[in-house]
Amino acid sequence: MQKEILIAGFGGQGVLFGGQVVAYAAMDTGKEVTWIPSYGPEMRGGTANCTVVIADDEIGSPMVKNPPLAIALNLPSFDKYEELLAPGGTLIVNKSMVDREAKREDIHVIFVPCNEIAEEIGDKRLLNMVAVGALLSALPELSLKDIEKALEAHLPARHKHLLPKNYEALKRGLEAAQGVAV
Repeated sequence: MQKEILIAGFGGQGVLFGGQVVAYAAMDTGKEVTWIPSYGPEMRGGTANCTVVIADDEIGSPMVKNPPLAIALNLPSFDKYEELLAPGGTLIVNKSMVDREAKREDIHVIFVPCNEIAEEIGDKRLLNMVAVGALLSALPELSLKDIEKALEAHLPARHKHLLPKNYEALKRGLEAAQGVAV
């Protein structure tokens, strides 16, 4: 088994941290993992994306060209990565920041209002965990519990008080994705 995941958005949306949490969860369950961040020079507002590769065996190359799984947290990311997704793949889209339908019919597209869900929970910064929760609907190799354990183990001590809200964001994202007919 090898799964390639791309997470994209703009700086400040938690793109890189979302990928790190997925990578840590896979690593903590004994899988081989790579995580490669990519971001523009701007601190906030510039482009940001990361790739995560999860495998049972050694990973030959961490490069991802046509991922079967992706998260697009904004419209430019949706525009760019919808075209690159592998046929039959699943694209999680932040409906809060995308105002168009998918152009392709050979992929599964799941629209989740990540910003709105995060705001309902009480912290707009949780939109990345809402999206990661939604991703779990298409990533059976990891469970909600795996991601929660990774957060608990790897979240800096100064942010541990945010764990309950992160758990709620993950759960709400998964529920939103499962409630969508794919």
